[in-house]
Amino acid sequence: MFRDRTAVQNGVLVAGGFFLFTGVVTGLLPTPVFDRMVPRTALEYGLLATTSLLLGVYVVQRSTLKECSGDACAYGGAAGGFVAVACPHCNAILVAAVGTSWLATYVDPLRPLLGGAAIALISGVLYRRWQREVSQ
Repeated sequence: MFRDRTAVQNGVLVAGGFFLFTGVVTGLLPTPVFDRMVPRTALEYGLLATTSLLLGVYVVQRSTLKECSGDACAYGGAAGGFVAVACPHCNAILVAAVGTSWLATYVDPLRPLLGGAAIALISGVLYRRWQREVSQ
């Protein structure tokens, strides 16, 4: 799977790009543009790193296969990974729609579960494709 140099380079670019983009936009990586309202935790950094790594492997694996089923699950996993590390209080649309107390009470505690589900989705796609590749 890791024999194609271009595929590996693309995987590294996707993993690094997702990590940087998500880290900056969600405030996990501090910037002078805005400050994150929810404290940063090691769990969020772990979820971000794991999601980024899995997306990089996904890109490498996808480029080596002719049939590419499971893309929707991988994209959903990427979106879920983004939301899992995002600051719910920093999203103006969510705050306007439901209020900060609702976000703190109901959304914030579910973010780690969403991150776990995102990682499970991407891992499931990778495993299923790997199994199919080995059996051929």
